[in-house]
Amino acid sequence: MTDTPTTNPPRQIGVGLISVGWMGKLHSRAYRNLPLVYPELGIAPRLVHAADTAADRAAYAHDVLGYEKFTTDYHDVLNDPEVDVVSICAPNFLHAEMGIAAAKAGKPFWIEKPVGRNVDETRSVAEAADAAGVVTSIGFNYRHAPVVEHIRELVADGTLGRITNVRGRMFADYSAEPNGALSWRFIRNLAGSGVLGDLMGHLIDLIHYTVGPIAEVSAVTKTVYTDRPELPMGAATHFAVIENGVRKPVENEDYAGMLVRLSGAAVGADAVGTLEASRVAVGPRASYGFEIYGTEGSVRWDFQRMNELEVALGRGAAEFGYTTVYAGDGYGDFGHFQPGAGTAMGYDDLKVIEARKFLEAVTGAGQANSNIHDAVAANSVVTAAEQSAADGRWQQIPDEAGSTTVAVRANAPEQVRHG
Repeated sequence: MTDTPTTNPPRQIGVGLISVGWMGKLHSRAYRNLPLVYPELGIAPRLVHAADTAADRAAYAHDVLGYEKFTTDYHDVLNDPEVDVVSICAPNFLHAEMGIAAAKAGKPFWIEKPVGRNVDETRSVAEAADAAGVVTSIGFNYRHAPVVEHIRELVADGTLGRITNVRGRMFADYSAEPNGALSWRFIRNLAGSGVLGDLMGHLIDLIHYTVGPIAEVSAVTKTVYTDRPELPMGAATHFAVIENGVRKPVENEDYAGMLVRLSGAAVGADAVGTLEASRVAVGPRASYGFEIYGTEGSVRWDFQRMNELEVALGRGAAEFGYTTVYAGDGYGDFGHFQPGAGTAMGYDDLKVIEARKFLEAVTGAGQANSNIHDAVAANSVVTAAEQSAADGRWQQIPDEAGSTTVAVRANAPEQVRHG
């Protein structure tokens, strides 16, 4: 008779959830899928306590998502000794309050961007997290796409040569309908900026993550639809369409365009770029992508074709041009989800990767996660863009120590300053 091999039981981590909307459900699924996708981690998230101000959504967290307890007061989650980590998925105007409260409670937290309605609010969360010494992770999910991780490597190892310019866009149609509901996202004291914080923040993070920090910005913004039909808080999402509703003013921008100058070890003193974001584009459903150009090659990626990379390397060949490459094993975390190239990963998978990086950081197994200083870095650019759009001048972006941008500005050639 042979002995049956034994393995150590997985480490349980108690999870708390604040806000049971779409993103809260997505975080919950990511936690539950983690041990299935990454059994080698030896981590078993346990859904302990969920909070939502709407009693029916709080109950949903228990009845459907599987949380052991539910409440309408998020402080109950933070005060629960069985909760080891917290996901904060509430609307923007509550992020700073909840992030600071989580830090003071000593709970590591995974929070959705933009964290604060402006850079000062975001920095207040960073200060609280730093003071408490808690691990943080930010919902910059697009950086975890396996192709994006591969692009980061191509830039870092010099395959593309010296980076000369970038181009990016985040074009969506979720508010292209003039009768689209006036949700909290369109009200300044609830959301802060409009498409700058909502979509441009993701694009800024992609550039920071793959190329290097944005050092200066010149921006223009536009509100295409200046009023929309009112939507009671929590009644529906910003995808809702309301006919013959009472119309109220839209208080932030629908479109933003930016000229940027970059810094970092991979770029030269003249590295520049153009970034655009729109929530009212007719045609693009979720055309979120970027292009990076270097002296030895270039790459292009679009979220709508998330598992594909267009790459051009070298110069002068008779049939030179872009080659489409499909993500496969060796591209980021792709091999954990699919057996081979051509079988696609999806949006939800990016959140599982995000959960993995967060809990690895919490348990001391790794530091591949984004953190609160990445949110400050992105929001610094957003705030500078708003200022530039208001006064028509170039705005400089301060350094943000502790972020995961690919190179600190001190390693870069001297920037030519304007404005």
